[in-house]
Amino acid sequence: MRMQRLGSEGPEISVIGFGAWEAGGMAWGPNPPDEQTIAAMRAALDAGMNWIDTAEVYGGGRSEELVGKAIKGRDDAMVFTKVAPAGAGTGFRADEIKEAAKKSLGRLDREVIDLFQLHWPDGNVALEETWGAMAELVDEGLVRFIGVSNFSREAIERCETIRHVDSLQPQFSMFHQDGRDDLFRFCAENGTGIVAYGPLAFGLLTGAITSETEFTDDDWRSGKGGMHHYYRELFAPGVKEEKLAKVDALKPIAASLGCSLPQLALAWVVHQRGVTGAIAGTRSPDHVRDNAGGGDVELSTEVLEQIESILEG
Repeated sequence: MRMQRLGSEGPEISVIGFGAWEAGGMAWGPNPPDEQTIAAMRAALDAGMNWIDTAEVYGGGRSEELVGKAIKGRDDAMVFTKVAPAGAGTGFRADEIKEAAKKSLGRLDREVIDLFQLHWPDGNVALEETWGAMAELVDEGLVRFIGVSNFSREAIERCETIRHVDSLQPQFSMFHQDGRDDLFRFCAENGTGIVAYGPLAFGLLTGAITSETEFTDDDWRSGKGGMHHYYRELFAPGVKEEKLAKVDALKPIAASLGCSLPQLALAWVVHQRGVTGAIAGTRSPDHVRDNAGGGDVELSTEVLEQIESILEG
């Protein structure tokens, strides 16, 4: 699989990585057996993905535990994880940051975290205190690189006065392009790599969802659970049908390239300026292998323009 450096100082990573959000039981519907989830992660590594993204809040640490089992004995696998603000997570005060890293290391059964990230902003703790503690983790050898998720340019610039921000993890897909023209350009110029989450629009860009698809009540895409901002943007009545019309228009492009629709969607993401990699999660080893193939799909300027025309229409 194609590799890219994460920012100006980070490691070489595969352009497609495995997302372990679903492994924590927070995504949709009942969880499959742990053995299936672990098999999916191992299939990702075998298919050329060299990193897995997780977080302490995914299943209250359950995701990290399963990731730890999946990568045991795989020294080639990197782990990216995240700490969340107090309430949802361990917290952003200096002592809490160190506590969170140590707890994650224990669940992962690792001696060092490859990339440790702040999951989302916390207005209750000074960012300088939090980022200073993150920098200390690097100095102490508990963490190799540090990054942020769902942060603004202004917040990244504040962090930069203390230590370089190696990565940003934003939501980004064909159907969610916030920050593409300004924040992403800044990250590229600043040497901050971007790993995008939600690149398949939470299933809409897989081709498996139709206008007749009904989600169970324990699936947030039904609108009856949490994640309401994602639901309104992608799955609310009328919105979903509009997105699916664009999905249908994209299918012939994928067919002409000899790739699947998910591969086209993932390839589009990693072809955008500043984007280093895309996080693709699934519970199926077969889907993992298909997603990995998106890392080898090359999109010409003409194809990219065709896609833009559909998305803007």
